[in-house]
Amino acid sequence: MTKASATDSVLPPAPALSVVSANYDNAVHAAALVALLDAYARDPAGGGEPLSDFARSKLVAALKARPQAFSVLAFSGDDAVGLVNCFEGFSTFAARPLVNIHDVVVLAGYRGQRVGEQMLARVEAIAVARGACKLTLEMLSGNASAARLYQRIGFADYQLDPAMGHAVFMQKWLGA
Repeated sequence: MTKASATDSVLPPAPALSVVSANYDNAVHAAALVALLDAYARDPAGGGEPLSDFARSKLVAALKARPQAFSVLAFSGDDAVGLVNCFEGFSTFAARPLVNIHDVVVLAGYRGQRVGEQMLARVEAIAVARGACKLTLEMLSGNASAARLYQRIGFADYQLDPAMGHAVFMQKWLGA
């Protein structure tokens, strides 16, 4: 074994990851939320197009106006590296709230480091505190890394009766 000399290049340790509930009134959190969601939108998994100017300017205020909305951010040092946006819904079968995970963003350079797992653990804790009976999410079927993450932390296809198949997510755009 050799000793490192003073002239050897040694990388500093990576900053610790911090996962926080976003405060929509905090300018740093607001800017991070918009930048991370824009990065997601530009990614092929997010459609490959940047957020519109309208979305960029209205997003944080619109989330703040909805008491059922909450977001979780991950920071590596001062750098925002992850985001999860969630919305509380309601399970009629359980007569309890549920939490839908709407967006999960981890910047490319931080994927594979369990950033998503740590953010989703925070989401789960918030959901439990709200009395939610379950978490829900949708994902693109080709996103194998996301599927591995979700399955590793306990998510599974939704079905009531196997003969009826699993749930399918659909959409219909309204207006302009």
